[in-house]
Amino acid sequence: MRLVYFLSLLGVLATQSLQAQNDGSGEKKKKLKGEFFFEWGYHRDSYSRSTIHFEDHKTGDYDFTLHNAKASDKPDWDHFFHTPLTVPQYVLSGGYFFNDKHDLGIEICWNHLKYVVNDNQTMHLTGEINERHFDQDTLVTPNFVHFEHTNGNNYLMISLLKRMQIVHSRDENHVLSANFRLGGGGLVPKTDSYIMGMHNDGPFRLSGYVIGVGAALRYDVFRYLFLQFGVKGSWANYTDAKLYGYGRAQHSFFSAQYILSAGFNIPTKGYKLRPTI
Repeated sequence: MRLVYFLSLLGVLATQSLQAQNDGSGEKKKKLKGEFFFEWGYHRDSYSRSTIHFEDHKTGDYDFTLHNAKASDKPDWDHFFHTPLTVPQYVLSGGYFFNDKHDLGIEICWNHLKYVVNDNQTMHLTGEINERHFDQDTLVTPNFVHFEHTNGNNYLMISLLKRMQIVHSRDENHVLSANFRLGGGGLVPKTDSYIMGMHNDGPFRLSGYVIGVGAALRYDVFRYLFLQFGVKGSWANYTDAKLYGYGRAQHSFFSAQYILSAGFNIPTKGYKLRPTI
C-alpha cells in the first residue's frame, strides 16, 4: 500500500507542477497522459524436460547429471480460502502505460511459480558418485535425489508492454484489448533438495536468469478496474542453485504459465487543468 500512496502522491505533484506552468496563459488546457496499473492473479504452469547437473567436491563427493528430468507445478489450491494469498502460485505486477500513439508501457513483475522434479521416475544418470562412474538408466527415488524450487521458482522480470485495442464502448467505459510483453530478469528461488540424504532448504538467492514473452486479453471496466487472462512462455536458466553445503545444481527449462488476474488503474489521461481566470 505504501507504493500506491507514493505513486498517487507523485500524480498529484505532477498535476500541480503542470498547473503552475500554465499560470498566466488563461486559455490553454493541458492533459496528463498515461496510467499506472497494479495486478494480482494466480496461474497453472507446465515445464519442458530438463538436464540437471549436481556437483559438490567439498561437503560431498559427487559430480553427476540426470538427463531428461520431468517436472510439475504445485498450485496449492486445495485449501485456497484457508491459506495466505501468497501460498498458491501467484503473479504480482505494477507498471505504467504511456498512452502515446504507440500505446507502449513498462512493467515490473514477480512471478511465483513452483517447480518439482517428479519422484520415482527413471532417468539416465551419468557422472561420478563417491569415485564410482555411472552411465545408465536409473530409478531416481527421494532417497537418492529429491529436487524442487517450491518457494519458489520465482521470476523477477522487467518487461516492455504493447497494447492493441480490439473493441470499446462508445463512452469508453468498457474496453477489450490485447496486451503483449517481452522481458527478462533474475531467478530468485528458495530451492529445497535432498541429495543422498543431505537436506537443504533455501535461502532465497539470485540463482540465474530468465527471459520471456507473453500475450493476454484484458477487459477494462470504467477505466479503473480490469480482468485479464494471459499466457506467458519463459526460458529459465539456473546457473547456481544452492544444495547442501557447497553443493550446486545447474539446469535450464522452458515454462508456460496460464494466468487469470485482476487489477486496477490509476489513470492520469484526461485530467484537465483549470484555466487561469
